[in-house]
Amino acid sequence: MKVAIRNQKDVAAGLIYVLAGAAFSLGALNYRLGDAARMGPGWFPFWVGVLLAAVGMATIASGMRANAAVEAMKRPQLGAMAWILGAVVLFGLLLKPAGLVLSLVVLVLVSSRASHEFTWRGALVNAVVLVAFSVGAFIKGISLQLPLWPAFLG
Repeated sequence: MKVAIRNQKDVAAGLIYVLAGAAFSLGALNYRLGDAARMGPGWFPFWVGVLLAAVGMATIASGMRANAAVEAMKRPQLGAMAWILGAVVLFGLLLKPAGLVLSLVVLVLVSSRASHEFTWRGALVNAVVLVAFSVGAFIKGISLQLPLWPAFLG
């Protein structure tokens, strides 16, 4: 039986999942695992890593099925990756001095430049929804201690 990669995208994504899952599981071994009755700090990340690796294996297998859609890998879009990475770095740098609201708006607006499909209006709507969800879930819901606004406004 000949093994052939029919869907390169699925196989590549599966490999990423397997590698990330293995890294999480191996990293969790530095902590006490415990057992199902008395879970240690490494229990959850270990099993999440195992599940992620299992999903990766299933994804790889689906990309190698005889009836899988044939899809080749495209060249990575380095410009889009730079916009997204830059947006995440800006978010990290701005979070303390600018607050959560402005940092999230910058994150969404800058990262939306990575795709030609986003309009400014769509990016602003996404920013408003993300800010509302984040403030509700993290500030109000679990009382995360983050500044909402820049210090000079508070």
